[in-house]
Amino acid sequence: MRLESAGGIILLFAALLALVAANTPLGGLYGALLDTTVAIQVGALEIDKPLLLWINDGLMAVFFFLIGLEIKREFVEGELSSADRVVLPAIGAVGGMAVPAAIYAWLNWGDAVALDGWAIPVATDIAFALALIGVFGRRVPTSLKVFLLTLAIFDDLAAIVIIALFYSGDLSLTALGTGLAVLSVAIAMNLLGVTRTSAYVLLGVVLWIAVLKSGVHATLAGVLIAFCVPMRDTAGQSPLKELEHNLHGPVAYAILPVFAFANAGLALGGMSLGDLVHPVTLGIIAGLFIGKPLGIFGLVALALALKLVTLPRGINWMGLLAVAFACGIGFTMSLFIAGLAFEHGSGDYFAGDRLGILVGSVLSAIAAFVLLHFSLPKNGSQN
Repeated sequence: MRLESAGGIILLFAALLALVAANTPLGGLYGALLDTTVAIQVGALEIDKPLLLWINDGLMAVFFFLIGLEIKREFVEGELSSADRVVLPAIGAVGGMAVPAAIYAWLNWGDAVALDGWAIPVATDIAFALALIGVFGRRVPTSLKVFLLTLAIFDDLAAIVIIALFYSGDLSLTALGTGLAVLSVAIAMNLLGVTRTSAYVLLGVVLWIAVLKSGVHATLAGVLIAFCVPMRDTAGQSPLKELEHNLHGPVAYAILPVFAFANAGLALGGMSLGDLVHPVTLGIIAGLFIGKPLGIFGLVALALALKLVTLPRGINWMGLLAVAFACGIGFTMSLFIAGLAFEHGSGDYFAGDRLGILVGSVLSAIAAFVLLHFSLPKNGSQN
């Protein structure tokens, strides 16, 4: 949690740096840097992409690899291994995904291209959310932190499914078959008790290339290979936890800030109030700032009223609402999904989606901060 919180602060500086670069004379250099072509060729195999796509398809595959490791650990030995711990955040996650998507779709109904962005306000940036509650230190109850973390895991899992189902291009059966063969080898290694993590990382690189060429988004290779990494070896040690521990620092302090710098550079020159109320921009803002808290808080309140669940000790209604607003900080994952949504549709909405993500995330952060300030105990924390 300390890593995620500190990473969130670095993310903020990276985003601000990108905004400065895009709105000063450095804008031309910033754009040229991201458009720089980087090519790798081995025989007939060639990967030729702008630097921006190497970041979004390559570096972010490592981020999704880490997410896959975290999800597997949570399901095997963590918070998601016990049904009674997951029901409440799972209900909140469903509401926090359905309502923002519905609001966005309602505001953009009739525009088929704009509708491709329905999943943008569904995402939560856990690094920023944890950085926000980290400001309050020991005042934050442990149960509230666990609720936020578990809900965020469900959000990440949903994002993976959404990307796989809705943001894949034309499929190449040859590359897809190659990927399935590589994945089968990784599964067999797991079943045979192979615990050397370097072997899985090497297979992950091959799988990434195959998935990249298949039409399925390349970042999913990271998730798939992560699920194959063994949880325990014969001595009781955890290769998965070791790998997860080693990756947390580079992802939090390097990969995500680089992604933020590459994707948050919104040129504000020439923008007007009309841009702010464009259906795409407004749909994202309303989805994050209204849909997220309304969906999470509303569905959890309904479940509590029907006595399907109980509110954990240490969580009050104001704290629950504050966390619901914190989940409206979409930023990294929202930017990532926005790139996929309009990459497959059109580039017409790139400025509008970034503006909506920035405004919606900032408003959500402010609301969460104010609610936490007034709702948390003044001294210490509650368990």
